[in-house]
Amino acid sequence: MQKRFRKLAKISLVLVYLVIIAGAVVRMTGSGMGCPDWPKCFGHYIPPTDVSELQWLPNTFFKKGQVIIVDETLQVAISDLTTSKNFTPENWEPYTKHDYAKFNVAHTWIEYINRLFGALAGLATLALAFYSFAFIKTKKTWVFLSWLVVFGMGFQAWLGATVVYSVLEPAKITVHMVMALVIVAMLLYIIHMTKTKEEETVNQKVAIFPLAVITLLLTLFQIVLGTQVRQLVDHQIDVVGELSKDLWLSTIDWRFYMHRTFSLVVLILNILLAQRIYKHQLDFRKINWIMGFIVLEIVTGMTMYYLEFPFATQPLHLVLASLLFGVQFYLVMEAFSSRKRYKSL
Repeated sequence: MQKRFRKLAKISLVLVYLVIIAGAVVRMTGSGMGCPDWPKCFGHYIPPTDVSELQWLPNTFFKKGQVIIVDETLQVAISDLTTSKNFTPENWEPYTKHDYAKFNVAHTWIEYINRLFGALAGLATLALAFYSFAFIKTKKTWVFLSWLVVFGMGFQAWLGATVVYSVLEPAKITVHMVMALVIVAMLLYIIHMTKTKEEETVNQKVAIFPLAVITLLLTLFQIVLGTQVRQLVDHQIDVVGELSKDLWLSTIDWRFYMHRTFSLVVLILNILLAQRIYKHQLDFRKINWIMGFIVLEIVTGMTMYYLEFPFATQPLHLVLASLLFGVQFYLVMEAFSSRKRYKSL
């Protein structure tokens, strides 16, 4: 039963990472407003595939809540209705969350797929929470954390709605990303707690916990700073256009230079951490993944800067950062539990 619970937690983690990947693709393609309402998409559970589905037509049936575009504004059907020969404003009310009223079929379906992954991840975490009741007498912490993940997913969904309502306000996008990492951390904690005795890390005499925590915090700082840099780039794209990639970094400020400098700090500290683990032959194999992700992060960052943002480098950079955070967080938990067991001897 414990193995099944742990397996379900791993499935939930994979689905959450798929949401992060889908979200990165949404940002890369500029599809964040592909569905201008929430949780539906233009008032549909399955979004339209052609702009004609969003246009007013005479003698046509519209369901309550269905959205159409009229004079570059979104109009919502007040009730089920069949249109007459002329548009009747009394049957419609303007969408008041924002004034964005554009349709791009590619953007719409990219954003819709992102939401589908979010729904799947939500269902998986909900299943995990209900399954946790099997341990309510012996492992109350598992039950508490499982339901905390569910509430976290609910809060994340609400954040997603506020991002849409704000027409992709930069600060809200950053909070949305950080919350995704919080959910990743909670699921990893559940996975770590449910390890069997055979999977436990051997007690270590050399402490790496403090340095591991520092590297984790620096990575989190780098991610937040990276989202700020990305927002600068997005703003510049709005100014100069998507085709003028050579100008995307023409107005960079201190945040970019700090982000670039701290990447070297993160690399050096993790090299020191890896050196300590390798030197004393400690049983923390996650360090290999950490070093690999850091190298790839630096390579994708340099590629974007020197080669003018090749295709897919932006979402890849973000996804690698989230994977790096997850592996570092797990290493921190292993280092802490190992130190705790050693002190109890």
